[in-house]
Amino acid sequence: MINMIIAVVNQKGGVGKTTTAVNLSAYLAALGKFVLLVDLDPQANATSGFGIENYEKSTYEALMNKADIKDIVLDSFIPTHKIMPSSPDLAGATVELVNEDNREFVLSNVLLELKNSFDYIIIDCPPSLDLLTLNGLVAADQVLIPVQAEYYALEGLGSLLNTINLVQENLKPELGILGSVITMYDKRNSLSREVMNEMYKNFPFKIFRSVIPRNVRLTEAPSYGQAILQYDPRSKGARAYERLAKEVLDHINI
Repeated sequence: MINMIIAVVNQKGGVGKTTTAVNLSAYLAALGKFVLLVDLDPQANATSGFGIENYEKSTYEALMNKADIKDIVLDSFIPTHKIMPSSPDLAGATVELVNEDNREFVLSNVLLELKNSFDYIIIDCPPSLDLLTLNGLVAADQVLIPVQAEYYALEGLGSLLNTINLVQENLKPELGILGSVITMYDKRNSLSREVMNEMYKNFPFKIFRSVIPRNVRLTEAPSYGQAILQYDPRSKGARAYERLAKEVLDHINI
């Protein structure tokens, strides 16, 4: 087993962060890996994206040490894929943890118990640089950054890289950047091409060659509580995430 934890992070909302966490985790599992998806976002979109509802315990109980971790992890539609669901209660965790010692390490300690059971743990972080996201970064071995193919998406990239650098300097020196994946790409749009060119010129880390297109089927799938692998495995979006999963595996195994 590889036992790698990957945080999917971008503080800007609407860039395909949760879509990437959901579908990358599903395709890694479909490729034979044991995968846990941790929903660390109080909006719980990754949880509902797998059609999971009416559950009693969530990541909140895990962080607050209010339940056994194994009672929180749920099955998904792939036997080798599990999910730790989120709930709106998680929004309160930032306040509740603020006076705790080593508050940035709470999730890392929680996942220690699970890490050896999975090849990959994917963390869907909130769209902000708050204490929850810091917990995701400190728990992770590598960071994957989805970047929307639009001009404003590049503006927040500097502050995100600065935050990652601060985490490396002060909390987790071994945290690495796996790379960036370009999302919502429209090859007919010159701005999309310009943003991609700017990324290749200025982003100092790997940019995955698997580009995620703007795709209606990808946006429809969560409303049916399904990953794109279930909803429409022949769609352009599905093929793109399958390529990304294979490329991630190839990159990690170099």
